[in-house]
Amino acid sequence: MAADPAAMIDWDLAVSLGTRLAGEGPRVTRAEADAAVAELRAAAGRSTDLVRACTGLDAGERTAPLLVVDRGGWVQANADAFAHLLGPLVGRLTEKRPPSGLTLSIGSRITGAEVGGLLGFLASKVLGQFDPFHEPTGRLLLVAPNIVDVERQLDVDPSDFRLWVALHEETHRVQFTAVPWMRDHLQGLVAEVAGTVGGDATSLVDGGLARVRELLADRDARRGSLVELFSSPAQRELLDRVTAVMSLLEGHADVVMDDVGPTVIPTVAHIRERFTERRQGIGALDRLLRRLLGLEAKMAQYRDGARFVRGAIDAVGMHGFNAVWSAPEALPSRAEIADPAAWVARVHG
Repeated sequence: MAADPAAMIDWDLAVSLGTRLAGEGPRVTRAEADAAVAELRAAAGRSTDLVRACTGLDAGERTAPLLVVDRGGWVQANADAFAHLLGPLVGRLTEKRPPSGLTLSIGSRITGAEVGGLLGFLASKVLGQFDPFHEPTGRLLLVAPNIVDVERQLDVDPSDFRLWVALHEETHRVQFTAVPWMRDHLQGLVAEVAGTVGGDATSLVDGGLARVRELLADRDARRGSLVELFSSPAQRELLDRVTAVMSLLEGHADVVMDDVGPTVIPTVAHIRERFTERRQGIGALDRLLRRLLGLEAKMAQYRDGARFVRGAIDAVGMHGFNAVWSAPEALPSRAEIADPAAWVARVHG
């Protein structure tokens, strides 16, 4: 009998450890916290019409809930999302070599601690996130303590910065609610990647440890992430498709936040300058962790995706660019992300 997939990872341990590691964030008074939460909610609400006017995307009556959370709330939300996504993969792997009771008990706590460490690191970095896999329509998360922490570090106008962040994240909410097939398409790609994983849970972990040692020992390998090192040729092809979609979504949101910004955010140029400096000024250890976790690639998605979006809009206008949302077949490939003219030629002929 296969083990219960949910029992393979101690999710309660992951959440409690991740929350402890993340910490509470900057010191604020109760009044400051309440004001920040209220302003972030208002900024997200205001952003909906701004994003619609800029992009031409209209979700109509479809929407997704907004949650303004602390770091612990973000950890819990992402543990729920990981459990949802990893469940089928873990279940398939454990069918091939069901673990014993003792192995399951020890192993679940080890993996729970590993997941908790990952969530704890990320929970202090993330400003906002759209979770498309939360039933039934996804949900938008804004991490209030991190937004307050960063606006203080950058010494920027708090109200302007909060609206700027909200514009980016609200664009993601509009993307998934105005383009309802996007959620199922992205989840299908993730399921396909999981479906290519072979072996059993034990061999997967053993192979993963060997890859980590390779990554740390090989200077050239350090350019890659753990995700890239774990992948077979078939997985890399699927990961290229996922990367192309994520580059489109992130680049589109960056373009919207910067294009709308000057009309409603007086200090947007200063914010962008300071924010870019912050991305470049992270320490060596933080940079290595970001590379291991694939976050360096995430930064490239913002840059490359924005370049694609601007190139396509320059060629065919916003209306022509919006053909990208018409069907999965109209999405750019990873090669087209680097060559928007190729996407224009394929989709617009």
